[in-house]
Amino acid sequence: MNTRISQIAYTPLMCVVLIGIAALLVQCSDQPVEISPAPFVQETPPPNDVTVTSAPIVPGTNLAAANETFIRVAKAARPAVVTIVSVTTASGNTPPTSQFFNDPFFRRFFGDEFGRHQQPQERRQQGMGSGVIVSSNGYILTNNHVIDQADEIRVLFGDKREFQGTLIGTDPKTDIAILKIDATDLPSLPWGNSDQLQVGEMVLAVGNPFGHLNQTVTMGIISAVGRANMGIVDYEDFIQTDAAINPGNSGGALVNLSGELIGINTAIFSRSGGYMGIGFAIPSRMAKAVMTSLIEHGEVIRGWLGVSIQDLNPTLAEQFSAPDTKGVLVGDVIENSPADEAELQRGDIIRQYHGNVIDDAAHLRSLVAETSPKTSVHLIILRNGQSQTVVVNIGTLPKDLTALSPTQRTQETHPLSAITVAPVPPEHTRGNIGVIVRDVTQGSPAQRAGLRQGDILLEINREKILDVLSFKQLASRLDHQKPILVLLRRGNTTLFMTISPN
Repeated sequence: MNTRISQIAYTPLMCVVLIGIAALLVQCSDQPVEISPAPFVQETPPPNDVTVTSAPIVPGTNLAAANETFIRVAKAARPAVVTIVSVTTASGNTPPTSQFFNDPFFRRFFGDEFGRHQQPQERRQQGMGSGVIVSSNGYILTNNHVIDQADEIRVLFGDKREFQGTLIGTDPKTDIAILKIDATDLPSLPWGNSDQLQVGEMVLAVGNPFGHLNQTVTMGIISAVGRANMGIVDYEDFIQTDAAINPGNSGGALVNLSGELIGINTAIFSRSGGYMGIGFAIPSRMAKAVMTSLIEHGEVIRGWLGVSIQDLNPTLAEQFSAPDTKGVLVGDVIENSPADEAELQRGDIIRQYHGNVIDDAAHLRSLVAETSPKTSVHLIILRNGQSQTVVVNIGTLPKDLTALSPTQRTQETHPLSAITVAPVPPEHTRGNIGVIVRDVTQGSPAQRAGLRQGDILLEINREKILDVLSFKQLASRLDHQKPILVLLRRGNTTLFMTISPN
């Protein structure tokens, strides 16, 4: 079982305070320091023409209201957060003599008695995490890594009740798992809209740190939204918070001040393994979509657009007449995909998807995956600097993307200069265009940008490369003081790249 949140570091706050006070009493010289009391100020009566009144005492109404809000939300959320106990049965190491005892000739003469004592012993390992009740009839959300490979799952309530948990389904690509217990009229958390979260918004995290501190509530703010490329799971769109998340909090609730579930606490960033004020939660939008698919279909059915995309940088944005780096650049369109049927083109910039402004490739990928197949989605794109609206009917993500040509992997590099090219070998030819890179000069701008031997160049500054002669003609017309835009194919991936002059 994978424990993603582990260890804790305690901050010696009192020592820091005392050291800080001591520092105020010491100068940076060897001379003795004289500590003098504050001078006594004698009170003088006010002038006769001045009326003295006491300042009104204003009760801390705002603070009191906030305090009542925290109490109310915590009181509602705590009963809906449970402890998840997962038990895994593991076999011990096989004794080195077991193969000898199992030999048929040995057993023929000496029987099975010797070998019986050499069998591997089973060990039961127990892990603990958190879960969130999301329906009164017993559906529970937790993390996949909390129950991964578990042979037995138990659900413990704060009121000491215990239920056997049934695994409905898991999705390792988002680290979501759905459990069900045989119970009714359970306390549950209502869904919140994680898309409306604002950085700085106050939130509460509820979980069971260290397995026995059940229904612990911590407070913090939304530190960031849309965190991706963390290397935690395949589909990442994390909420970042500084609410304390510790070992055992995995699968617990992140709630807003309306008492709504906005995230499932999943991981922390730490150099020591302990809490450092950086925690991550799966947004409720993603968790709800995965849960619905698992309950209705027994698996996660993801939407599919069918494009190869990459993030925009300032140079690419300028090359494609984009006002900023918002959105993603289409490097290629999969043949017969929903994008192909909607006539999306290479070089289009997708700025909005279904009303959502696109931040980067990971953001669009998550939004598409959460869209139900056969849904009609409006895209706002830039094509040759002009804004257009395109309607796409989202398809179903294929099981094997590697069978498609080209694939939709996202890579990012920046090429061109001081290279040797040759005709594309027949086994790599697609459409009889392009040249293959045979050599890249070490230390050249192209090499520093990432151009590799074996890359197939397709376009220079939006003009197609037909053959080696065409490549040379296009290259001879380049303005070496300006960045160069290149379209290339690497393996099954087609992407745009830029290279700046020396």
